[in-house]
Formats: sequence, structure tokens, C-alpha cells
Amino acid sequence: MAIKRILIANRGEIALRIHRAAREMGIETVAVHSTADADAMHVRLADHAVCIGPPAAKDSYLNVAAIISAAEITGADAIHPGYGFLSENARFAEIVEAHGLIWIGPKPEHIRTMGDKVEAKRTAGALGLPLVPGSDGAVSEIEDAKLIAEDVGYPVIIKAASGGGGRGMKVCTGPDELETLMQQAGSEAKAAFGDATVYIEKYLGNPRHIEFQVFGDGNGNAIHLGERDCSLQRRHQKVLEEAPSPVIGAEERERMGGIVSKAMADMGYRGAGTIEFLWENGEFYFIEMNTRLQVEHPVTEAITGVDLVREQIRIADGLPLSVRQEELEFRGHAIECRINAEDPFTFAPSPGLVENFHAAGGLHVRVDSGLYAGYRIPPYYDSMIAKLIVYGRTREGAILRLKRALEEMAITGPKTNIPLHQALLDVDDFKTGNYTIKWLEEWLAKR
Repeated sequence: MAIKRILIANRGEIALRIHRAAREMGIETVAVHSTADADAMHVRLADHAVCIGPPAAKDSYLNVAAIISAAEITGADAIHPGYGFLSENARFAEIVEAHGLIWIGPKPEHIRTMGDKVEAKRTAGALGLPLVPGSDGAVSEIEDAKLIAEDVGYPVIIKAASGGGGRGMKVCTGPDELETLMQQAGSEAKAAFGDATVYIEKYLGNPRHIEFQVFGDGNGNAIHLGERDCSLQRRHQKVLEEAPSPVIGAEERERMGGIVSKAMADMGYRGAGTIEFLWENGEFYFIEMNTRLQVEHPVTEAITGVDLVREQIRIADGLPLSVRQEELEFRGHAIECRINAEDPFTFAPSPGLVENFHAAGGLHVRVDSGLYAGYRIPPYYDSMIAKLIVYGRTREGAILRLKRALEEMAITGPKTNIPLHQALLDVDDFKTGNYTIKWLEEWLAKR
């Protein structure tokens, strides 16, 4: 391989995940970190470590000049961005490549296209992906907006073109409130993302969130690795994910998988990507594509046996896909719980000293975490501190294993959302797979 040393431009469990894959491939790693993360596990384990700034992400993990400098002084060959931070920043990818470094990610032009939701929708439609009815592109004039809304039928949702995490999104139930909500969505989007552009789509009443994992080699070859069900969400943030989806059968998986993999092949896509859909009444509707590794990638690894980070590194190094579509088998069921340092029901953040930490173990139990006893969880970043992933031959078996693993998982000091996950597993709707993207918030409101 040409890649001998990878700089990991991230922190927390994903930085540790990338380090592990690299070391198993005989590749050295470089950890970059803020002053707040000097004692982080990935920093301790990496072959080289460079402090790139103070705690604020804008001064460290988003500091492009500092990251490039760290790569140069440590002799790194490549940069892996993980997820979040700079992972979907096309300009950063271009800068990495301009400095003669290998970018472990998609082509910059694909990151840019899919990062603009209006352009992403237009591109997806041209590639044959099923779309939510709505505007063909950005909408700025209220009269145009009214015509589109009347055509697709109320309720509609107004979305920020550069949005994410629920910001810049407004549900409109009638023409009287359309103008006000468009202005609000645009203002929120401008404040959060620096872009006030909005577009309009039909608002689906109670869908599921189902996404397909894809991989391309950049030369017109692509595969899919099945779907994940990520419908258990709070404020548009995923809480628990599983693969395969309880509502998708083998025939539907093969049909949609064929559509998404062909789209990626036609696009010439390179590396890992996730195509996200809303699913309602047996129909898929494209919502966005994430041009990076996903937090929930371990459930796909569990049911396919494919190491997705290893595959990312191989493809970035110019190697072909390590598996053909016909060789992939989807076996069993996997579930992931996101473990956050927060109150389990008020969701107030709970950073601080980890007094004790014991990871769950046993057959088909995986914990991705950088925690250890004595580690102090910093207050500056996302509250996710671990991921608990279990695998079972059946969904029922996976749920039973997850219940046991959650009982074993011990984190003292900060509050965590482990009690929330334990409560969810006892609810009949979850046990039968009868939930949608609205279910969790409705269930929480009744508690």
C-alpha cells in the first residue's frame, strides 16, 4: 500500500475506531487533538500526536491550517476525517489533495454536490432515485411557494438547502402561514449555516427513516451493503439504529439496493456513502446523501462482515472494492445504542469525571468508546461517549442480548442515557418493530 501513515482529523470513539482499523492494516496513525483532549484514548494509542489548538472546535478540529501542518510535520500520507467536523467539507478535501496528501473520502465535487440539498435532490432525481414531491430547486418567491404547495398538497415542509439536525426546517399546514414560516426557516438557516436558501417538499405524515450503505471505487463500480433503520430519533438526532430494518423484506432490499448502487456507479462515486430515505406505505423517498462514514456503521459491519473503515482506506489507496455484490450476504440482526453523557429523560448534558467504566462483553457484543476510569468528559463537544452494538441470529435474539449488555455496562460519575435504552427495549412497539420517526418523541411526552 502507498499509505503508511494516516492523520485522523477527529476525536472520540470514531478517532479510536479509525486508529484500530489502520493498525490492523499495518499503518501508523497520527492523532490531532485540542488541549481538552490531551488525555483522550486515541491520543494515547496513536503512533504520533499533535496538539492543534484550544478546546473550541473552530480553533482546533475545524482549524484546517493546523491540521495540514500536523500532517506535514509528522510525515502523514493521508487524512481520514471520520464524521462530523470537516468530513463533508469539500474545500478541506481539495486542500488535502492540493498538499499531496491522500483524502480518505469521496471526490470533493461529490461532497459539494450532496452537501447542497437542492442540488443533491436534483442529482438524485437524475440518477433515478425516488424523490419526495416538491420544488425542483430553491424557492424564494412566495407566489411560487404557494403554487408548489398547492400542487403537492398540504402539509408541506420548508427545508434549508444547507441544513441539518432539524435547523431551518418548518412544517406548514396551510397557505396562511407559508410566508411567515419561509422567512423563519431562511433566517434560521442563515444564522446556522450562512445560507438562507430554502426549498419545499411534501410533508410525509409518519414515515420511517431508512438508509442504504453504499461504496464505490471511483471508477464506475459500486455496491450496497443493505439498509439500516434509524427511525428512533429525538429532535432529528438518532438514538438507536438497527440493521436490517424490521419492515424491509429481501425482495425490496434487493430492488432498492440495485437502484442505489447503480446510481453510485453512474456517478463515479468513491468511498463510503449513505443514501437516506423516508419510507411510508411501502414507498421510498430520497431525502439526502451523507458523503462520509456514519455513526451507525457498526450494525452494517455486523450483518455483512465487512470492515467499512478498512474498505475506505483501501479505496483511497487506489485498490478495488474487496467484495462483489453477489458475494455479500446479509446475516442476522444488529442493534446499536448511542450512549450519551446526559440525563436519560431531560437530556441535559452531563460532562465530568468518569469514576468507573466497565464495558459490556460476551459473544457478539461490541463497545466503541474512548472512555476509561479517570477520564474527564469535556463539555465542549457532542455528548456521545460510547456506542454499544450487539448482534444476534434473529432480531429477538439481538434484543435479549442488548438487554443483558446494557445491564453490564457500567459508567459512574456522569449521568448517561443507558436507562432510556433499557426502558425502550421493554416497550411493545419497539419489540414488534412498530415505530416511526415520530414515535420516540411521542412516547417521551407520555412519560
